[in-house]
Amino acid sequence: MRQSDHDAIPEIALAWHRAGQGAVLATVVETWGSAPRGVGSQLAVSGAGDMAGSVSGGCVEGAVVAEAVEALADGRLRLLEFGVSDQDAFAVGLACGGRIRVLVEPVGVVLPEPILAALVEARAARRAIAYLVDPAGGARRLAGPEDEALGTAIAQRMRADQSGFEGDCFVHVHNPPLRLAVVGAVHIAQTLVPMARLAGLVPTLIDPRPAFASDVRFPGESILEDWPDAALAAHGLDARSAVVTLTHDPKLDDPAILAALGSEVFYLGCLGSRRTHAGRVARLREAGVAPERIARIHAPVGLDIGARTPAEIAVSILAEIVERQRKG
Repeated sequence: MRQSDHDAIPEIALAWHRAGQGAVLATVVETWGSAPRGVGSQLAVSGAGDMAGSVSGGCVEGAVVAEAVEALADGRLRLLEFGVSDQDAFAVGLACGGRIRVLVEPVGVVLPEPILAALVEARAARRAIAYLVDPAGGARRLAGPEDEALGTAIAQRMRADQSGFEGDCFVHVHNPPLRLAVVGAVHIAQTLVPMARLAGLVPTLIDPRPAFASDVRFPGESILEDWPDAALAAHGLDARSAVVTLTHDPKLDDPAILAALGSEVFYLGCLGSRRTHAGRVARLREAGVAPERIARIHAPVGLDIGARTPAEIAVSILAEIVERQRKG
């Protein structure tokens, strides 16, 4: 599983701290107007001035790094506010200006190492967790969905993937990354897989046919060359997972569909015409799959945008996945 710097900020900060370099975590806690990065976006800064991630389109990073270096020196938390003027907004790709507030926490002094380490451990185990911090009072803790003291509002934030303030407490939601299992190393997959990664999903390609699922056709991608049911069992399916079948071959697609329907995946899409899907539905009914489970399948796959080429079909599939995730 590949993970970009923007996805691994707590891990990077913890590594810098443990290496003795010193580390600071800067987190966007509030935004107004056309802010460059959303609430929860993070920047890690080492004692040597190294950076990973971002809290803006580049317009305030320099000031945040300077404050981070000072925070390492004096061991104090900072809550910064920056404004991006309408005149400067165009330079960072915005139509108009905005404001952001950034929480700056030195690791090991303000942000205890055990809390950061527990957060990193939960992320590695794909456990949903929230980091709760009161910037004024200094109290901070971790909470999971099973926490009885979590509160309805915070639990809703975790379900909605939405960090933000609840009263005086900032709730930073760390849900497991969304994953996409693509069954079938076909032309559509060659566009869909990199597009999915750009949209923030972690894709895995599944195809037992070496001629299709090759590094030449999918350079650098995560590929499981196994039958789909076995591959999906190894991959793991949960409520943060999506599955798309693209092979047109029931021997490959049907085992994947059955595995997905027996899980909590938030999206299951299957390539094929309406006639193809009718045959698929008949096979599933014959296999004893309940109608309400079959109804979870998005088929023909993708939003109806008139897509024809493999790239256009990939766009329609990714759009439908995003729609399902955001709108439910």
